[in-house]
Amino acid sequence: MSLARDPHEEPTPQGIQDEAIVDNLDLLLACLPTEIVAAIRELATHENLAAGRDGLLEIVLDLGRRPEARITSGDVTLLEREITDEDLNWVIARIGNFGGDNRAGIERTLHRISAIRNRSDRVVGLTCRVGRSVFGTIEILRDHIEAGRSILIMGRPGVGKTTMLREAARVLASEFSKRVVVVDTSNEIAGDGDIPHPAIGKARRMQVSAPERQHLVMIEAVENHMPEVIVIDEIGTEAEAIAARTIAERGVQLIGTAHGNSLDNLMLNPTLTDLIGGIQSVTLGDDEARRRRTQKSVLERKAPPTFDVIVEIIDRDHILVHEDVAGTVDALLRGDAVAPEERWRDEGGVRRSHARIRPGQTAQGESRRFGGLTPGDDRRGRRSDRGDRGDEGRGGWRRNREQARHVETIPGGTATPVIRAFEGDPVGGGSWRPERGWSHESMASTIAEMDRELIGRTVGGALVPAEWDEAPSADDDDGREVSQLPELRVLAHGISRKKLEAAIRELGLPATTARTADEADAVVTIRNEFKQRGTPIVDAERRGVPVHVLKSNASEQMERALLDIYQLPHDPRDIAMREAKMGIKEVARTQHPVELAPQNAYIRRLQHQLAGDAGVTSSSRGRDPHRRVRLEPQGRSSSTPRRRR
Repeated sequence: MSLARDPHEEPTPQGIQDEAIVDNLDLLLACLPTEIVAAIRELATHENLAAGRDGLLEIVLDLGRRPEARITSGDVTLLEREITDEDLNWVIARIGNFGGDNRAGIERTLHRISAIRNRSDRVVGLTCRVGRSVFGTIEILRDHIEAGRSILIMGRPGVGKTTMLREAARVLASEFSKRVVVVDTSNEIAGDGDIPHPAIGKARRMQVSAPERQHLVMIEAVENHMPEVIVIDEIGTEAEAIAARTIAERGVQLIGTAHGNSLDNLMLNPTLTDLIGGIQSVTLGDDEARRRRTQKSVLERKAPPTFDVIVEIIDRDHILVHEDVAGTVDALLRGDAVAPEERWRDEGGVRRSHARIRPGQTAQGESRRFGGLTPGDDRRGRRSDRGDRGDEGRGGWRRNREQARHVETIPGGTATPVIRAFEGDPVGGGSWRPERGWSHESMASTIAEMDRELIGRTVGGALVPAEWDEAPSADDDDGREVSQLPELRVLAHGISRKKLEAAIRELGLPATTARTADEADAVVTIRNEFKQRGTPIVDAERRGVPVHVLKSNASEQMERALLDIYQLPHDPRDIAMREAKMGIKEVARTQHPVELAPQNAYIRRLQHQLAGDAGVTSSSRGRDPHRRVRLEPQGRSSSTPRRRR
């Protein structure tokens, strides 16, 4: 069995499908002591040592210890005697000079010799890694490389990151005739010496005099040599990450590797997070936190990612591909599970598979990510709101307290309808539970009433309740539906008019704000203003216009007042079911998926039941407090509707 190939042997670059390996192993053996070379050649006949990619990986020479050979099946002792200074000096005299990173090489080969030094800067150990140019490894990722997307390759040491990087440089330069520049810090990509190894094809190589200058050479390559592609190995510092972003912003395709086994490692590494857009802590306002139903401090991506695609190498024939880095990072920060594309190669060629995650599934250890700041994670000592206890309450509504409606006689005035906002906690967080006495039987009764409504016609394969078409909506010039609710003018007296307008937009109501009480159809005011009996209040009472008194100048209170004005339901169960009905109708009309607002498990169960009876596929996505129902046209994601909590 031969351990080495002809140094000048190189497979045809065009149309490579099967891997071809060039290792130039004889040139490395020529630098080792004779006894060690004889032991390695004897080992070549051992059943554990095969030629090519499954053969010798490293030779370890440590002073005062027996030499070892690292092969794919484990470590093998080469000699029974210990390594001496003479053995180490023998090797050092036959290789190139060590650089600032304690790495050296053999001219026009890919072998790497790394030194271990003592406190006196004397070499006391050598690690001789066998460098191989493996042609054809890029086939598993060829589509993204051809498309010109920037790719970041990650994986454990020795898994083949640099090999894939080297092959990508060769394919882009030789097969696609692109201007490729390799920034080679330790001469590991293109070999030692001034003449680059043939494994990078027509790509040009820029050497780096010292590891700390890599980011400067990266910028120099862009400014001086007009590349279309830059290949970088081992991005490991903040300066290099910033330089990579600068290159990407200039429209140059980047292909590089970074320290870390997976995307999770990269997100937890503060030095390199800029490669995926950076992560920052954002403090939300009270209103926004209630709207999102999350805590006030959340993590968000702060910029577009430097790389378009991230590849996690499991082994040389098995990778995971994150095709949308921005979307993947955002999903992980929200606490959602992600499903990267899995690719592997066998005798039949390259195969692909998209992992189908269970709705609401989170990746292993999800709750421990990012210091516990994942939305909805209270383990960092955040004080929970009242009513936010129990599994069913997370992500739902606070306890619903009925709003008192009554006619109040104003001294010196007439009986005027006054609607007081409830005095309890505002809507927007905590939990809501079914009233006492509700059971599965009562829930079934509610669903049965909805079933009686599900009659009429079928649109796009989905059964649409007849009552939903009792008031057909007109279309405006843009083709959007126009609500049939009356257009009312609401006067904001003593409260923020901008907040009231924002509440109107949030609810999608056809209302506008009035300037004076004379043109108002309703008045919304705060308790103190109502007690002072201002002119707008008196004019409204005189005209019989309803006055809605709020406890505070909060958006939630304004939204509840607007719902009262239009006589829309306050009960979260009714609101959620109304939203589900509209969502089913939208799915039937557009044949596109619709996601509903997050709800607790009980309300989601009602929404799933309604969707199933209407012939629409439904599933739950995310995790509390963001767990929500997704509606899809039947047959889009599965042949039968799915109902999940």
